[in-house]
Amino acid sequence: MKFTLNKSVLAVATVMIASHSYADSFQRIASWSPAKNLMQQEITTETSAEIITVNQQGNQLIYSDSPRGGLGFIDISQANAPKAAGFVALQGEPTSVTAAADFAYAGVNSSASFTNPSGYLATLDLKSLNVVNSCDLAGQPDSIAISKDAKYLAVAIENERDEDLNDGALPQLPAGTLVLLSLKEGIPDCDNKRIVDLTGLAAVGATDPEPEFVDFNAQNEVVITLQENNHIAIVDAKTAKVINHFSAGSVDLNGVDTKKDGAITFNVSLMQKPREPDAVKWLDDNRFVTANEGDYKGGSRGFSIFDKQGNLLFDSGTDLTYQIAAAGHYPDKRSGKKGVEPEGLEVGVFGDTRYIFVLAERANVVAVYKDTGAKPEFIQLLPTGIAPEGAVAIPQRNLFVTANEKDLIKDKGPRSHVMLYQLTGEAPRYPQLQSKVKGAQTLSWGAISGAVSDPQKAATLYAVNDSFYRNQPAIFTIDASQQPAQIVKKTLVTRDGMPAQKLDMEGITTDGNGGFWIASEGKTSKLVPHALYNVNAEGEIKKEIPFPAELLAVEKRFGAEGITRIGDTLWIAIQRQWKDDKSNTVKLVSYNVKTKSWGAVLYPTQKVDNGWVGLSEITAYGDDVFIIERDNQIGEKAKIKRLYKVAQSQLKAAPLGSQLPIVEKQLVRDFIPDLQQLNGYVTDKIESFAIDVTGTGYAITDNDGVDDSSGETYFFSTGKM
Repeated sequence: MKFTLNKSVLAVATVMIASHSYADSFQRIASWSPAKNLMQQEITTETSAEIITVNQQGNQLIYSDSPRGGLGFIDISQANAPKAAGFVALQGEPTSVTAAADFAYAGVNSSASFTNPSGYLATLDLKSLNVVNSCDLAGQPDSIAISKDAKYLAVAIENERDEDLNDGALPQLPAGTLVLLSLKEGIPDCDNKRIVDLTGLAAVGATDPEPEFVDFNAQNEVVITLQENNHIAIVDAKTAKVINHFSAGSVDLNGVDTKKDGAITFNVSLMQKPREPDAVKWLDDNRFVTANEGDYKGGSRGFSIFDKQGNLLFDSGTDLTYQIAAAGHYPDKRSGKKGVEPEGLEVGVFGDTRYIFVLAERANVVAVYKDTGAKPEFIQLLPTGIAPEGAVAIPQRNLFVTANEKDLIKDKGPRSHVMLYQLTGEAPRYPQLQSKVKGAQTLSWGAISGAVSDPQKAATLYAVNDSFYRNQPAIFTIDASQQPAQIVKKTLVTRDGMPAQKLDMEGITTDGNGGFWIASEGKTSKLVPHALYNVNAEGEIKKEIPFPAELLAVEKRFGAEGITRIGDTLWIAIQRQWKDDKSNTVKLVSYNVKTKSWGAVLYPTQKVDNGWVGLSEITAYGDDVFIIERDNQIGEKAKIKRLYKVAQSQLKAAPLGSQLPIVEKQLVRDFIPDLQQLNGYVTDKIESFAIDVTGTGYAITDNDGVDDSSGETYFFSTGKM
């Protein structure tokens, strides 16, 4: 069938989706790691939650775990306290899972190679957790789905291409297919499976269809995406016949970022980009929604709604990108052809409202929209763990669940997580810091590494990003009187009119003349100097003060992490112990801007059994300086995320190279409860703290530019100090 475009959507593609005005929202209530299903002796084993489903009663989650080669189970009888409920090993790699009544069904890839694909469908009894049936699928399964009346099961046999062969060009046989199985009392009728030929449908790679995702409507019609072929087919499950098919079409994108260059700049136009949909879900018996990941020639970075006649009813255009960028989740290192990479989808009807959940794999968020029957209404962003891949709605319990596949155990990073959210009558609690969505002029941000308050305006802060954005160093003006706090201005830090290079800004303080002093954490091996920079209100560097030879002689990699000003003296917190420091101490270095003299004292750090402890901020207020001390651990291993204070009277700097006095500290606040408030895992880097003219404290975390990080930024007040 010829692809047609409903003219009413032409304007929709370029108009931003309206902001949500209701109080109802989803709140994260729990995070659970598949590592909980490991035996203690296996705790360092890589594991993953990729595709997830739920039993009929809504109290047991089942997820596919590709690295371990099986299915994991979670007891969510108490939704805010999930419990490990076992693991079943399968012979191969599970690629998808669904459930109905007393059974779970898993597509398992057992392929020997790309040219010799194979796989089977495993049926598990949910009471005994035993495999009770196995069907040969004669190919590599990807997505599976069960009909709403539990009569049929559909399996997309992708027989995926080798992306390293001829640059992944199609065709690469054998071709993919759709397998349909009838269910008898929950057991698939393997002997009478029906194979639906999908060749010859698409204009792209007609001989090599690449089925990706399947879903049933209530009429037992299957919608199936052929991602690389940029095509969609509708199949009648009863007759196993293709009843319609059409191209997913293309989209023009204006104002996108396409370079992995340490800067987020929405200034590129991409014309006629194939949508290449991945996940697909029916909205009703006539309409369905697609997540347009792009994997071959495409990358439209959004989601679309079609009807089964092939009419495009809605396309999100660039709006999803801007919503995500405004929340600090835009993944610059992944911004090539896929951008935020919408890949997974879920649709759920909660009460009278149908929600669309769009999973942005590289941005580590789920975008929630209300289905209005026309243009969807943006509701909120939900933070997830790294790489949300699968999701399931459980409307009977007002729950929504994500499966986040990335496990960084080998890199000592965050583990894979399953996260649970509940629909409430409250306003969204995330994001806690954002900018306004203004199309291509949306203020992108991330990797906040230091902050200072305005000396005269209450609830006004200035923050800097670190070297993750090496080509876009910036000072952000934050209005903390709003909820969430708003980034209202972004001032580039420049040298000779260009974004300043060789900076790693980790601290900022005011200079008393309308400008700022910025502390840059040096790294000699990369020619980044350890230095202080005086910057005017327009972001122009006016003066550079390099660290003196006495300091550089004992330098280590981890340098300046915070800066504050007391009169004419700047105090710089060095993150970790340098070569001449005593064990479990770090330097607080002083520089007097009038006398140009340097000095230092030593600050005692906590001893820990795992990792290291260092400083990440210093802030002067009243008679004290406040210092953030943290370890480099995450999740349950995190122990030290604290705010201490030191009396300014103790800051009697001794000359560099001499015997340095050690100051005494006093605990002010343990930040770990603050970092648990959104029911995610405790993040690594709480790096900014500022106190405004009213004495109110504000803390901010560094989201590492969404690179091997959840991307979450916590912004919260500590109250009067």
